[in-house]
Amino acid sequence: MRPHQPAILALEDGSVFHGLAFGADASVAGECVFNTSMTGYQEILTDPSYFGQIVTMTASQIGNYGINGIDVESSGPKATGFVVHELSPVVSNWRSSLSLDHYLKNHGVPGISEIDTRSLTKKLRVDGAMKCCLSTLPLSETEAIRRAREWRDMAGSDYVKDVTCAEPYLWSAEDAGNHNEAYLPVGTRFGESTRPGRRFKVAAFDYGAKYSIFRKLVRHGFDVLVLPAGAGAAQVREHKPDAVFLSNGPGDPAALAYVHKTVTELIPDFPIFGICLGHQMVTHALGGSTFKLKFGHRGGNQPVKNLQTGRVSITSQNHGFATDPKSIEKRGAEVSEINLNDQTVEGLRHATLPVFSVQYHPEAAPGPNDADPLFVDFYDMVAKRRDGKI
Repeated sequence: MRPHQPAILALEDGSVFHGLAFGADASVAGECVFNTSMTGYQEILTDPSYFGQIVTMTASQIGNYGINGIDVESSGPKATGFVVHELSPVVSNWRSSLSLDHYLKNHGVPGISEIDTRSLTKKLRVDGAMKCCLSTLPLSETEAIRRAREWRDMAGSDYVKDVTCAEPYLWSAEDAGNHNEAYLPVGTRFGESTRPGRRFKVAAFDYGAKYSIFRKLVRHGFDVLVLPAGAGAAQVREHKPDAVFLSNGPGDPAALAYVHKTVTELIPDFPIFGICLGHQMVTHALGGSTFKLKFGHRGGNQPVKNLQTGRVSITSQNHGFATDPKSIEKRGAEVSEINLNDQTVEGLRHATLPVFSVQYHPEAAPGPNDADPLFVDFYDMVAKRRDGKI
């Protein structure tokens, strides 16, 4: 780390934060958001849902356990920039291979530390997520504010095309490099799941999917065929899957008309499970609509209540848009879960078809595993459909 190189973070409202640079020497612009997770910065940085965003961590110190080669959720960092209060001067963990500073530098992502992240987070909560500019190069406050204001809005943006895979491929259950086996700390059964003997083929749309999603599908009895976001319904049918999975991803869900069309055509014919952006694709496919949240839900501590069972789960989330509940009334689906902080929609279930979706991240990387049973629900639903029971 260069301990005395200055960095600047400027918001579109004219607010400016001065700090110290780490990561790459670069000037970038994006949407400034915050994440309340206490751990998991490596998974957060590599989550494609953060494409186009500059992420602020609310935990006071980041980087203490470094970076390893297993916990990445994509090919590399997808966040545009990184904001922390304190970058740990010590990197200490047996799995670590390099520091956060060097990792971001290697991938061209700038970071800023030694700023008041509490003040920044409060501003974003009160005034909403904002366009911003982060620079680790010499840049005046005036220029930084100008670049922030000129960045395009997140609303109306299709970033899925920037993060989806180029061609279909199989996520191999036998490939050791895919790390499909759960990491079990010594003396625990944490994260363990039993693979069913009967396996099903799932066509998983990659709208910006995290690797942990495919790992969880493999562990819960699925052979995973990954499809690019632009694949049409006819291409899905050519592969004859037993079910369809809709992944997370970045940008405005309303801007993805080509995905809405595909999902609309698939809903009558396949069991479908959607998460995060995939949940919003189900919303639009049913004729509903979405809206932009003030500052979004990002972190591993979001409480969600299941309206059918009364069960409350603590979930991992990363999204800036939500389903308008009124827009799906009389559309064949019902709201199954709500966020207990603001009562926004967190889940949908179709009244007659084997289709359900959740707004959060049940693969929990990083985050709690309360929602892991959803993969079991999906498997059971597919099995019943194959057996002609639904």
